[in-house]
Formats: sequence, C-alpha cells, structure tokens
Amino acid sequence: MDKKKVVAPLVCHGHSRPVVDLSYSPITPDGFFLISASKDSTPMLRNGETGDWIGTFEGHKGAVWSCCLDKHALRAASASADFSAKLWDALTGDVLHSFDHKHIVRACAFSEVPPALLLLKFLQQDTNLLLTGGFEKILRIFDLNRPDAPPREIDSSPGSVRTVAWLHSDQTILSSSGDAGGLRLWDVRSGKVVQILETKFPVTSAEVSQDGRYITTADGSSVKFWDANHFGLVKSHDLPCKVESASLEPKFGNRFIAGGEDMWVHVFDFHTGEEIGCNKGHHGPVHCLRFSPGGESYASGSEDGTIRIWQLGPLGQIEDNSTANGSTTANANDGISEVTQKIDELAVSETKKMEETQVDGVEQKVVDA
Repeated sequence: MDKKKVVAPLVCHGHSRPVVDLSYSPITPDGFFLISASKDSTPMLRNGETGDWIGTFEGHKGAVWSCCLDKHALRAASASADFSAKLWDALTGDVLHSFDHKHIVRACAFSEVPPALLLLKFLQQDTNLLLTGGFEKILRIFDLNRPDAPPREIDSSPGSVRTVAWLHSDQTILSSSGDAGGLRLWDVRSGKVVQILETKFPVTSAEVSQDGRYITTADGSSVKFWDANHFGLVKSHDLPCKVESASLEPKFGNRFIAGGEDMWVHVFDFHTGEEIGCNKGHHGPVHCLRFSPGGESYASGSEDGTIRIWQLGPLGQIEDNSTANGSTTANANDGISEVTQKIDELAVSETKKMEETQVDGVEQKVVDA
C-alpha cells in the first residue's frame, strides 16, 4: 500500500444523529456483525463485512451511548441516556430485559468467559454477565441468567464512568472516568482497585486486544498501549489533534487506527508510530473506531451520523518486517501462553479453596438503511 493512500469506504447511512459507539461480534458460522450506537436512540445491526443493514433496535427514549454483541451475536446490549441498559434478541430485535438505573448509562460490556474456565466447578457453564457504568459513578454487574436479581455493585469510581471492559477471563474490570484521567482495574471478587494506569487526560476509549495482551487507550491527543498482564506502558504515540478513539489490528498487531477532532481516520505502524495511511470522508469529528475481528477492515462512526467501513489493504511489508524482527509472532505467542498460565493458576487456586472449604474526494459505495 502506498503511503497515505486514500481508500474508498463503504458508507452506511441510517442514523439521524451522531454515531458514538461501534462494536463488532467475533466471527460466527454466519459471519461477523457490527452494531452501532447513536444519539438518535436506535442501535443498528449490520453485516460486518458488507455494511448491509440488518435491523434496528427500537425501545430507548434517549441517546444510546454504548452497544455490544455477545460472542455468538445472538444478543445485543445497549446503554442509554434514558437511565436504562437493555438486553436485546439480535435475531428478532425484541427487548429481552431492561435494566433500570438512576442516571445516564454510558457504557456496557458482555462478559467473555473462555472455554478453559468453563471446566471449573465454581463457574456455571452458562455464566453470562453484563457490566454497566455511567453518571451514577457505580459499576454494576448483572447476571443474565437471573435478570430480575439485584446486580452486584462496585461504587468507588472517582467520577462518571465513560468506558468499561472485561479482562483476565472476567476476573478484572477496566473502567475510565469522564471526570478524571487514568484507567482503573478492579478485581471482580473483592471489588477493589488493583491498579491504575495513569494518563494525563480522561480516557475516552479503551480496548483489550483480541489475544488479551494489550490494552489500547486514547486520552487527550495520545494513543497508549499497556501490557495487559503486568500493566506497564509499552508504547505511547502523540497525534497533532485530540483523539476520541483508537483500535489495534487484531491479527498481527502491527497497525493501529486513531481518529478524533480532525475528522480523519489515521493508520499507524504500531512499532514505529509512523503514519502509513490517512482516510478522509467524514464531515464531523470521528467518535469511534474498531477493527473487524479478522483485521481486514475497520469501521468509523462520526458526528455526521454515518458509519464508514474501510479496507485495510495488504499487510505484506509490515507483517514481514515484524516477523523478521521476531517481535510480532513471538510476542503474541508469549502473551497467549501467559494468559493460559494465569488461567491454569486460577483453576488450581480455586480448586484448592474449594477443597479447603470442604474439609470525501473519492468515489464511494453507499449502503442505505
């Protein structure tokens, strides 16, 4: 790919107000899917590859700030300014349950229990949780197997909750505040903060890499990458404008995207920080960015109310250089091994506890909703 080559995106219309959040499903037997949140109060579901509109989730009475799909893309969740989070049937569009809050809900995330942990006796095989956070400064964990049961509450956030995510096989929660800098890591069992990743400005975007190795954050005009196991700062790249969102390419981990106030979608080399692409087309600030699960494309959502799906282009040269340096492949394997080791250690620890208890400018394709 030529440096800073402009790629024609798929342009997805349908939202009448700004698009503020995007989330892809994992790859399923039916492909992968993209859900979007907008201030128009209606999350939308699309084919993740083509951008084709599939359906609209109707029921919220205020701006929808966050949305996500479960690992099978059978259920969706949304967080809204109408003081509720909703669980949806992604096949029919019906509301399965509405979780009432006392203030605006800004973030939501499904748990992602891996198969290895499902073998443990202390976890049910159908364990499924929904995490929410918002202006109440409280993190709530809802058991989706018992949606009418009171949620678990963690209430020592320093300010309104902006983003949430799960880490370490659902043993750790990430959250950022719209009022203070830093990313907080909470131990789910104790409800205590175990680590704070310090940032100068509030974190507007936080993403856990697909292999569980990195945490990608955007704050102020910088994009940072943190070691998800030891919590050290791995890399930090500064941009010439305020950044709203960033995402790391999931397959090779050699590129990342970032966007914000300048209305452009920038593509960077992860290792050097060099800008290798700049995609123009949005007519307002870029609020959200996410790579597709296979890394071949990425989506952007903007103040202009559109979603654009961009093809990444050939990975060739950067992939070869990274592999030649022994960094990308080896480090990814190391990260996976480390996560696996932590899961094994957790299994042994919990088993022992139980035993003790017992003894624009380019031609565009347009996709209309």
